[in-house]
Amino acid sequence: MRILFTFILTCLSVFVFAQTRGKVTVEKDPLIDTLIARRIQLQRAASQPAASRGVGRPAGPIISVMGYRVQIYYGSDRRKMYSEQAQFKSEYPKMNTYITYKEPNYYLRVGDFRTRLEAQRFMNELRATYPTLFIFREKINAQNLEYSNGN
Repeated sequence: MRILFTFILTCLSVFVFAQTRGKVTVEKDPLIDTLIARRIQLQRAASQPAASRGVGRPAGPIISVMGYRVQIYYGSDRRKMYSEQAQFKSEYPKMNTYITYKEPNYYLRVGDFRTRLEAQRFMNELRATYPTLFIFREKINAQNLEYSNGN
């Protein structure tokens, strides 16, 4: 019995030491480099002066801050939600819309308001068209403000 146990132990130790060290090869998708270069290009374009950037483009990167949005629709029908979004976009083309899905409902929220008062004013303007409106506090995409000293 002792001889069998020693033989098994010797065979196992040979298998353990027979393994060689492996070599790890990392393969990176070339699209990653393209995305990094594109991001650097966009950051440089955002830091250019307004005259070379164009009229409609924002002054810099979009910053997430806490603010308010007005919810104009919620329901489980996706087609109805998209039709409400299209109707709203036709009436207010410059206003951003945000769709959220939390099972089983879709939520359509609009605007990036820094204060509740701004959201309340816009909600009062929408009251005739959209019957169920709510104001929600959440992270918004706030553009950088440009201040002037009166010159």
